This record gives sequence, structure tokens and C-alpha cells, in this order.
Amino acid sequence: MSMRSAFVVLSFLLAAACMPTADAPPPVTQAAAGLQGDGRVPANRWHAVLIAGDSATPAFDNGVEEMRAKLRRIGVVDITTYSADPASVPRDRLSSSGNVAEALRGSGGGGACLAFMTSHGNEQGFYLRPDRRMLTPPTLDRLLAEGCGSLPTVVIVSACHSGTFIDNGVRRPNRVILTAAATNRTSFGCGADDEYTYYDWCLLNQLDGASTWGELASSTKTCVEGLERKIGAPASRPQLFVGSEVANLRLPGR
Repeated sequence: MSMRSAFVVLSFLLAAACMPTADAPPPVTQAAAGLQGDGRVPANRWHAVLIAGDSATPAFDNGVEEMRAKLRRIGVVDITTYSADPASVPRDRLSSSGNVAEALRGSGGGGACLAFMTSHGNEQGFYLRPDRRMLTPPTLDRLLAEGCGSLPTVVIVSACHSGTFIDNGVRRPNRVILTAAATNRTSFGCGADDEYTYYDWCLLNQLDGASTWGELASSTKTCVEGLERKIGAPASRPQLFVGSEVANLRLPGR
């Protein structure tokens, strides 16, 4: 796995930061539906939606494809992927706002939900290039509520300023939310020559050794901080929210 662009000059990285170039949780009453006492949901009961929001760099599609491969290896069978590249996927697999909304709205029906989203972003939300729309935190909250209800739900948003999805109403007791950056911070690795974003590279490399989503977030953050220190980049400050009903939620197959 090449990290050749991870160590170029800071000015280039700032130009390649993951930003678009265009255009109080309710009280706890019970454990999240379907969650066993030890924090496990069987791997074959997870429903995963993986979204590459932009095709301006291969990093986003690479992240989605590698996440799909890793999830399959640990036993997840219900996986749907979306790409922003119309030359590589049919229309119903383009990461347009309509397709993404339909996928997230229909993401229930199993024992747990996982949404992995990687693209550019800003403080308003997550960029979807096919129709140049931003998926905003309130919209994501609504779609997940419709699709997943009270099921254990993991949301991973890999983009600049993605902490906005923690700060603006997506938090619920049955959700775990990992973001690549704080609301007021950029993240890195979105250049045309990058194989993966920094956050995605770290997340994917730490996934095999983690048992819980909280552990994965912690080890990923440490990895990202190490890369940023190495090239002198401003800290992106990856964020984590763990709802009170899913404090011990384990990764599939762990």
C-alpha cells in the first residue's frame, strides 16, 4: 500500500485537504434493539452502506472497496457500495443524493447498521459530487432514524470538518459516530495521487486489531496524529461519539 504522497510538502497537502471545491440525545430507557449483553451483533446481521462521495481522486473509491473487502472477511454479507464515478457503476449505484437517501432509509432490517462515508466536506456536511449536493447532519439523522430506528448504528464520516455530524444533532443513544476531523478542522490525503485519505488508511489498517468501535476510533486517531506530526500538518482532531446504549458495541465478528 503506497503512502508516497503522505510525506510531501505541507503546502501541497493543504491544497489537497478534504474540502469540496464546488458547489441532546433522548433519555436512555433500554439497550439498543438487538444488542446482546456482551456488545455483540452477529456479523451476518449487520447491514452496511459504503459511500464514496467524490471521484476527483481515487482515494475515496479505494477506501470503500477496501472497507467492503475487510467487512466480508469478518463475516458481513449485506453490503451495498456507492461511487461518484459514472463510468464505473450503474446509475443506481451512483452516490447521488437520491440514491444515498434511499440506501440509508432502507438500511434497517438486520441487527445493526453501518454507514461508512468518505468524500470532501465542509461545516455544512458531506459532499456528493453526482448532483453537487451536501448531505447535511439533520438529513443524515432523519434517514438513519427512518432506516435503522433503535438498532445499533455506526456512522463513519471521513471528510474535512466531519465533526459537524457529531455537533449538529446526529447523536443518539443507539449510535456510534467516528469522524475524520473536528468541525473546524480539515483532514488530509485527498489529492489526485493519493491512494487513501490519511484517516481511511489508518482506519482500515487498525480495523483488524480492534474489538470495539471505541477501540478502533482511538487507535485510528493515534495513527492519524502520527502521520500529521511526521509532515507537520495541522491536527485534524478525529472525533468520537458513543451513545449510552452502545457503549460496548463490538465490531462484527469480534
